[in-house]
Amino acid sequence: MATDHTAPIATPTVPAPDIVRCAYMELIVTDLAKSREFYVDLLGLHVTEEDDEAIYLRSFEEFIHHNLVLRKGPVAAVRAFSYRVRTPEDVDRAEAYYRALGCRTERAAEGFVKGIGDSVRVEDPLGFPYEFFYATDHVQRLHQRYDLYSAGELVRLDHFNQVVPDVPRGRKYLEDLGFRVSEDIKDEAGTTYAAWMHRKQTVHDTALTGGDGPRMHHVAFATHEKHNIIQICDKMGALRISDRIERGPGRHGVSNAFYLYILDPDDHRVEIYTQDYYTGDPDNPVITWDVHDNQRRDWWGNPVVPSWYTEASLVLDLDGNPQPVITRTDSSEMAVTVGADGFSYTRAPGDAMSGDVPEEVGFKMGHQV
Repeated sequence: MATDHTAPIATPTVPAPDIVRCAYMELIVTDLAKSREFYVDLLGLHVTEEDDEAIYLRSFEEFIHHNLVLRKGPVAAVRAFSYRVRTPEDVDRAEAYYRALGCRTERAAEGFVKGIGDSVRVEDPLGFPYEFFYATDHVQRLHQRYDLYSAGELVRLDHFNQVVPDVPRGRKYLEDLGFRVSEDIKDEAGTTYAAWMHRKQTVHDTALTGGDGPRMHHVAFATHEKHNIIQICDKMGALRISDRIERGPGRHGVSNAFYLYILDPDDHRVEIYTQDYYTGDPDNPVITWDVHDNQRRDWWGNPVVPSWYTEASLVLDLDGNPQPVITRTDSSEMAVTVGADGFSYTRAPGDAMSGDVPEEVGFKMGHQV
């Protein structure tokens, strides 16, 4: 029986697996050669191994087998959002946890892909194909192979971003799973439009963006510095593919990170991301942004292109079929923002969220407070 992706999600009585971090994504692409040109020749991800059906790629600082699998298929979509867990026993816990939720699960003692051992894949309550694993082949960490380091080097897989029609429902599910919220976006009525959620000690391992879903909004890789992102833009311009730059470069308000969004040959969205902040303390405060604040998505106040709110990648069920997309019925962030040319107001200098401005700062910056 298919999981009802709109029903309330109960909290299981069995323990959740201890998730360490987002580890890799398996993408279905329709032209493997064109995808290789994008991810290897343009972005510089490193090939661990490849064959006629799939390419296994990793970032510069990674020691597990891969951070991205490109697999040839008829429909561009996401086959797996994969998380590493802390112990082999946590794979058992993941399987039991999702069975307690009434979700479909599959177990592969030898792994579903090369380089990954015993793992479980699930169709989660939101309709996404999640995977949990511990065992993996170790490969050479390239962090001191500066002879291979490119000007736009991608050093880590940073996060996923998922589009869901009901963000509060998804937030509760992920908090039950052990994720913590670093930042969110709300309006004056309390409607939640998005939430950033983490297991590792950064702003997020995944985020929930309100919209028609389940779909994958983007997968993000980190660079060391801002200039690495500028180099990617320069390279895309030189190759005459700047039309594949969807948004940016810019500085996010949410996460404080410097960003760039680009589209691969199948229109899968990839974010290049750097310089967010530490979130590891147990009392790390949640930052809440007003949906009308024009600096939450872009710190410099640049409007967001409508496609960023409406376009996203399909996700697959465990049989490899695209999951049906459910229309968001709550207030849409796109309706709030794009309909008003992006924004409503810009805060005065001072405390990022409260709007409190020290008097001397307010006058110095030309704002009477």
